[in-house]
Amino acid sequence: MNQIFADGTVNAEILGEGPPLVLFHSLLSDRTSFDPIVPSLAASFRVIVPELPGFGSSHVVDGGLAAVADRMAAFVSEAAAGQDAIVLGNGYGGFVALQMAIRHPGIAKRMILADCGAAFSEPGRDAFRGMASAARTKGLEAITPVAMRRLFAPEYQDAHPDLMRQRQAAFLRTDVDVFHAACMSLAQLDLRPELSKVTVPVLVLVGGQDEATPPPMSEELNASLSNSRLTILKGCAHVPQLQAPEAFLDAIGSFLFEGTKIRAA
Repeated sequence: MNQIFADGTVNAEILGEGPPLVLFHSLLSDRTSFDPIVPSLAASFRVIVPELPGFGSSHVVDGGLAAVADRMAAFVSEAAAGQDAIVLGNGYGGFVALQMAIRHPGIAKRMILADCGAAFSEPGRDAFRGMASAARTKGLEAITPVAMRRLFAPEYQDAHPDLMRQRQAAFLRTDVDVFHAACMSLAQLDLRPELSKVTVPVLVLVGGQDEATPPPMSEELNASLSNSRLTILKGCAHVPQLQAPEAFLDAIGSFLFEGTKIRAA
């Protein structure tokens, strides 16, 4: 079921009943990247999967990542309807979730930050600047191979051609201006000085083969948070919920249910 929130600016799909669990998608993908895990999660949660601002039917917001985080805080507050929410962010969605938790303490009772961090290295910043420039001047088609390599290891791409066609199509539906603005925001981002504001329990999770947000970023994030733990999913890249849904569900299940595991539907 699709619903509109935050003064009609955020479109979200909602499945299941129970405590609210909100999933923020990555920049190089869309909300369908959670499709392999949503049915299992919906057996225990009210799973809320929004399109981030500028994606799909959700309205663009000006003002960089902070403005995106504020918009999504308003969304989470409304969609949770007074209940304590758990927020899971993957990639760009993880950065949005982290910025949201810094700017709006208490917006989530616990968080899962998958394949993100608090700041990029200089080579990482340069990569975002390069992608932003190429997308603006040549179009998303020109950087699709780079985007896919940041999502999946080459050998995984070769073994899953149908999935790669789906992911390429999803990426090409991204608004170029939204992509450019997000890349430039990430190229400037440094949330490290503000991480002490995040006091809720956090599971930091990363694919061991992630080239977009390499494991050292998650290791640094985990070390800087006051109440967190780190899980590295071996053999996975930037979107482990797509690449290895059962392993992903097992990893978050112990955090969500204190030892109870959930299986891919």
